[in-house]
Amino acid sequence: MSATISRRQALQAAGWAATALFTSSAAAQQQGRITVEDIMGPYYPIQRPLDEDADLTRVDGQPGVAQGTRIDLRGRVVDTLGLPVAGAWIEMWQANTHGRYAHATDPNVDAPLDPAFQGFGRQETDEEGRFRFLTIVPGPYPVGTSLRTPHIHFDIRGQHDRLVTQIYFSGEPLNDSDLLYQALSPEDRETVTLTPRNVGDDAPLEAEWTVVLATG
Repeated sequence: MSATISRRQALQAAGWAATALFTSSAAAQQQGRITVEDIMGPYYPIQRPLDEDADLTRVDGQPGVAQGTRIDLRGRVVDTLGLPVAGAWIEMWQANTHGRYAHATDPNVDAPLDPAFQGFGRQETDEEGRFRFLTIVPGPYPVGTSLRTPHIHFDIRGQHDRLVTQIYFSGEPLNDSDLLYQALSPEDRETVTLTPRNVGDDAPLEAEWTVVLATG
């Protein structure tokens, strides 16, 4: 068994039991409200990494771990009735901790690349609609004369619906000036704003996200 496969299986197996315990008020508030759409952005990876599993903090065959603050993102994909969407494909991509995408057109060349950061992950939801990614909190990056607040891009393809969106993090100072985030209504922001929890000095932050599709 390869290191990549064993890492993916360990991450998923450990996450299913924890994700089944969704009881947070944020998840309850999201339930039934369709998750808001957002732009895909210019940095979807044209050339995807050879390693595209659910652990973005390590790259198969590359020594070391990704720089930055790790975050354990657990979630579910459901419809507006709360029924799980099994077999949904989820793709995610993001900047590294320095605010740099591993993309040829990223102009933020003063920020370093991180060879140990995967930058892109792909996963299929299980029979209960659950998914889990281990990644890092992305850094802000310049857009014109302003900075984009930390965010992660998602492309979610359910049985009937496709959702392209971005998630954000509560408490980020740049949320107040980010044009895309501020363009969302307060109700829509609730569907894509996560509140990470600190669960220990050596443990990743934890965050939960319920994705609601119109018809699944």
